[in-house]
Amino acid sequence: MLVSIIISAYNEEKYLPGLIDDLNNQTYPHHLIEIILINAMSTDKTKEIMENFQKSNNDFYKIKVIDNPKKVQPSGFNLGVKNSEGDVVLKIDAHSRIPADFVEKNVNEILAGAYVCGGNRPTVVDSDDNFSKTLHIVEESALGSSIANYRKSNVKRKVNSIFHGMYRKEVFEKVGLADERLLRTEDNEFHYRVRKAGYDIIFNPEIESFQYIRPTLFKMLQQKFANGYWIGLTSHVCRECLSLFHFGPGVFVATLLFLMMLTPFSFAPLLTVYGLYLLAVIGLSVFEISKQKYNHTLLLIPFIMIAIHFAYGIGTIKGWIFGFEFKKEYFNTEDKS
Repeated sequence: MLVSIIISAYNEEKYLPGLIDDLNNQTYPHHLIEIILINAMSTDKTKEIMENFQKSNNDFYKIKVIDNPKKVQPSGFNLGVKNSEGDVVLKIDAHSRIPADFVEKNVNEILAGAYVCGGNRPTVVDSDDNFSKTLHIVEESALGSSIANYRKSNVKRKVNSIFHGMYRKEVFEKVGLADERLLRTEDNEFHYRVRKAGYDIIFNPEIESFQYIRPTLFKMLQQKFANGYWIGLTSHVCRECLSLFHFGPGVFVATLLFLMMLTPFSFAPLLTVYGLYLLAVIGLSVFEISKQKYNHTLLLIPFIMIAIHFAYGIGTIKGWIFGFEFKKEYFNTEDKS
């Protein structure tokens, strides 16, 4: 079975060499692996690294380097699918690492009958400083991002969405490509169409890959805000693509804003809701701190949790507000994917 691996990258000179090492170490026969590297018009040495890898190829089926002038993830993935020759397509983020048996385990799941599959995708940190490790603790916590199905689980089951998924080629022939009008929620929308077409998305906990977290608090907050913003926008055009947990921070922040408007009449509702929230954050923070070797940055965990919740929530509210105009543009713009 020929596997086409699609990797889209923008300014990933720091992380791409490590992922290339992982590709070279794959146990699946290299002559059955096609690697398609999509350069989103990077301004660093990303394309040079891609082309050097392409020139060094002596055992992979093919290595292709393709420019993505639109620069966005869904258009990059679509370019990869259109230029792929494999029986199956495997999507891998450039900001990631994969074990040596990653391709092999995905192929085994496909050969067992799956049409779409994937597995665990916990996050990792590339720095040894205490603050970076604290950011990672928050990211992996129950009030961080770990509620998503693909974050960490030990149960094989059907799921709504997957990260670093492998797809039989016929899935794209039946449901189409990624929606290039959605810049951060294209996977949610695509997987909704996959499920609607009758395909199961199989999560196998034996399959595992890793993604690096954002290295600074500012970049993490930027990411959370943008994620929330696109959740808000997408809710106007494909509500059924999203799960209830996507709206948690937005509903919470909106509730606080509403209760603040009631403070001329009574502070009690606001104090009660925010007080319960603080108790939950502090309780979870104490639990997370108790599992770690103590350092002073661990005391920042509750504040970081609150910051990412509000960043995501405010982003979602902005998306809800601007979503009315986005909806008009969305349905007036043909998806050219």
